[in-house]
Amino acid sequence: MPKPKTKNAVPARKRHSASSKPRPRQARRRSLYTPDEVREIFRRFSVQRPEPKGELAYVNPFTLLVAVVLSAQATDVGVNKATKELFAVADTPERMVALGEEKLASYIRTIGLWRAKAKNVIALSQALISEHGGKVPDTQEELVKLPGVGRKTANVVLNTAFGQSTLAVDTHIFRLGNRLGLAPGKTPDEVEQGLIKVIPSEYLRHAHHWLILHGRYVCKARRPECERCIIADLCKYPEKTSSVPAPLVPIAPLALEPA
Repeated sequence: MPKPKTKNAVPARKRHSASSKPRPRQARRRSLYTPDEVREIFRRFSVQRPEPKGELAYVNPFTLLVAVVLSAQATDVGVNKATKELFAVADTPERMVALGEEKLASYIRTIGLWRAKAKNVIALSQALISEHGGKVPDTQEELVKLPGVGRKTANVVLNTAFGQSTLAVDTHIFRLGNRLGLAPGKTPDEVEQGLIKVIPSEYLRHAHHWLILHGRYVCKARRPECERCIIADLCKYPEKTSSVPAPLVPIAPLALEPA
């Protein structure tokens, strides 16, 4: 027998219609700066450090790739200490595979997640030999197929080893993009795309290193050192630690200090 209809019964479609409505898409957050302000920010960075360099030690594209893989959740200083002896005996995929996972692990035990990283380095070395003739590919599509290599690692290698205008968003760049309002985003990919959109093309090649070094040594996580900042007068961060304006043209590069 059919069940009697209750007085307040609501058809299933109507009962769920409210929750099934698509949520409105949130508007993408935009940069707080005008194109002229962004250009001036990066002009100053370019005067301060005309040829910025990363701080990971390497001797060729392969050792750079390995160093970047090892640097995940580790400091550049710590990675450099471990790879100084490692790269002296294994600076090619062939030599790394010959070294073996256990021996490799003995060189990198001081680095976080060293077991997983040793496995990945051997696997990516094998992939480079079998799929790329022992050479590091120069495209993001091929790099991210290698074990332990993500978009950030690929962008670092493409930028540093091959001179491509890529932006690898690490913790420093992600912080700056949001703190300064330069390229706000909830994810590294959003910040990356925002930065690529606003940074003038002539500054994009070195923007990766300029932002990392600025975040590491000046606009630090715990307390930004606004009194040392060359873009303090342009910065729209509402909680600046100093109101002292920076010179329009930096006179000399800032001395780097340990992070």
